[in-house]
Amino acid sequence: MIQPTTFVLFVTASLALVLIPGPNHLYITARGLAQGRAAGLASAFGVEAGTLVHIAAAAAGLSYVIAQSATLFAVVKWAGVAYLVYLGVRAFTGKETQGVAPPPQPLRKVFLEGVLVNVLNPKVALFFLAFLPHFVRPEAGSPALQVVVFGLTLLLLGLISDIVYACTAGALGTRLTARARTLRYVSGFVYLGLGVATAFAGRK
Repeated sequence: MIQPTTFVLFVTASLALVLIPGPNHLYITARGLAQGRAAGLASAFGVEAGTLVHIAAAAAGLSYVIAQSATLFAVVKWAGVAYLVYLGVRAFTGKETQGVAPPPQPLRKVFLEGVLVNVLNPKVALFFLAFLPHFVRPEAGSPALQVVVFGLTLLLLGLISDIVYACTAGALGTRLTARARTLRYVSGFVYLGLGVATAFAGRK
């Protein structure tokens, strides 16, 4: 069993981390601004669904392999960079129709994009490798099970934060739908910025 003091310490540290705006928040905000609250929420749930993949990978030791292998890290890293750049270019090359925002994408597609953006982010895998092990205690039982518990806790805290960003961006996006070109450019710059940040993410 995980000690209550250890769990409280983990929650406190996690709150400090999820409250700081990061790449996931920027992605969710871009989606909410471009397509409204529903898309912002879909991207938020997609991002955290991607977190489930990282939790499973961390529990199975894949995060360690990626962090230790320059080749695997580079593959995941540049796949993420390419996808984010693709999203940015697509936003810049989109067209408005009679001054109205382009037709919204299906929420299922928005959700899946959120999953991919998070799964292809090598910094998340490194986060699980560098952060979670400090709270895992061999005497508390299965290390893999502890990773899952801590990971799900972090996911829940992250989801709450993501929903706040999605709803805020969605409300702003609804008021600014007439400025479709501006919204596309904002989204495009955000996606490209995330790609650049991922490209310069170093290995530890």
